[in-house]
Amino acid sequence: MSSYEFVNKVDILLVEDNPGDVLLTQEAFRSSKLINDLHVVVDGEEATKFLRKEDGYVDVPRPDLILLDLNLPKKDGREVLRDIKSDETLKSIPVIVLTSSEAEEDVLISYNLHANCYITKPVTLDSFISVLHKIEEFWLEIVKIPKIY
Repeated sequence: MSSYEFVNKVDILLVEDNPGDVLLTQEAFRSSKLINDLHVVVDGEEATKFLRKEDGYVDVPRPDLILLDLNLPKKDGREVLRDIKSDETLKSIPVIVLTSSEAEEDVLISYNLHANCYITKPVTLDSFISVLHKIEEFWLEIVKIPKIY
């Protein structure tokens, strides 16, 4: 049985193939007043390996929160979401879909696959950073996320 503890340090997995969005996310979280470790993978296959602690990811921590883009190379973000939410050991991890898609079908599919929320990436730099700060405020300061070992 896993032990649970509520902590202020949060491990975040960012699944994002756009280098610019990765840099913006890193910068937004770097200015955080919380202690966050942001881990980045650039495609769906790497996300799956990270979460299952396979190959070069044996010693990585279990993320407390996942920021998931839908349009990924190798393995689509929808498939990654389906895998996470159908795995007993992973399904309790909150998954925030953070994507450029505004398609209603993507929103519906994501929620049907049990995404915890769906956010369309803003197009301006200031708006993007603002959204990341709001994610941080809500998911890392207001919401209680159990740390599972």
